[in-house]
Amino acid sequence: MVAYIGIEGIQRIVERVGVATFIEGLAAEIEADYRRWNDFDKSMRHAVHSPAGVIELMPISDGRLYSFKYVNGHPQNTSLGLLTVTAFGVLADVKTGYPLLLSELTVTTALRTAAMSALAARWLARPDSRAMALIGNGAQSEFQAIAFHHMLDIREFRLFDVDSQATAKLVRNLHAFQWPGVQFRPCGSTAEAVRGADIVSTLTADKRKATILTPDMVSPGMHLNAVGGDCPGKTELHPDILHRPDARVFVEFEPQSRMEGEIQQMPAGFAVTEFAHVLGGAAPGRGSADEVTIFDSVGFALEDYSALRYLYKLQRQYNQSREIDLIPHLDNPKDLFALLASTATVAATPAAGLASA
Repeated sequence: MVAYIGIEGIQRIVERVGVATFIEGLAAEIEADYRRWNDFDKSMRHAVHSPAGVIELMPISDGRLYSFKYVNGHPQNTSLGLLTVTAFGVLADVKTGYPLLLSELTVTTALRTAAMSALAARWLARPDSRAMALIGNGAQSEFQAIAFHHMLDIREFRLFDVDSQATAKLVRNLHAFQWPGVQFRPCGSTAEAVRGADIVSTLTADKRKATILTPDMVSPGMHLNAVGGDCPGKTELHPDILHRPDARVFVEFEPQSRMEGEIQQMPAGFAVTEFAHVLGGAAPGRGSADEVTIFDSVGFALEDYSALRYLYKLQRQYNQSREIDLIPHLDNPKDLFALLASTATVAATPAAGLASA
């Protein structure tokens, strides 16, 4: 049997652990895996694009465990009453090739994206950052707010979305946490939201080269968490922001980011730093209080590997295990047909029309 976590399963696990604690624990797992960056067989995700969106497979392995995620991104789905992003994933044993876990990753992707964003900001944002702008208040926004409040003690959230109902939804959901002393400020524009912010997360979904942030909106010392530009032809930052002499760009896996991230707008030789090199001490993080740091986040398979490994541990720790009969179990592994022969009657006579002459 293969362990299985569906929507009800992830709800039970997160309820048991607590959403903020789950995110911080996942961030710790991601950091531990990034610190052993060279152990992993890494590749760009395989993407199939259409005018409506993209479907991707994201594989990775450290030689002991293998994982992949199936994920889509269809920005117009909400107009049909559907989610923009859905996902599931598999964690498998490399030695036997047997899957260990089949899990939903729709909710978990939102949790791991927030965990990765906050983890990067711990290393790249100013330590005294207390105000954050959330540009795009859709499905990812609550997770970002929880992660940044819990892990970086953000006290003021400045909110903007072209859909005011999305902002109202975000404020309503966050008020339920009753965080003492935390302010939520709906704003009338991106420019208003980023004014005075120490950290800016861009979380938009349009599959186009958009300009959500322009150079005049960026102040010295800001940390930009660019999440929404995550496939070819999809960006959020004006290219002049990346060219700022006081800015440095950090990425997850450089070959993938050059195809999909904000740096797809840049020439091939444009300098970036892989986040793993910061954690490993091979490259510096933030250099000064006035430096602009940009985390060009597209989502990388290592983060989903960490999430699946974390879920596999938690579902056993909290006795939340469910199983699915995905792999047959046979007395004789060379006799696969026995699985059918033991449960069905094999016709003793040829089918009509196929009898011998």
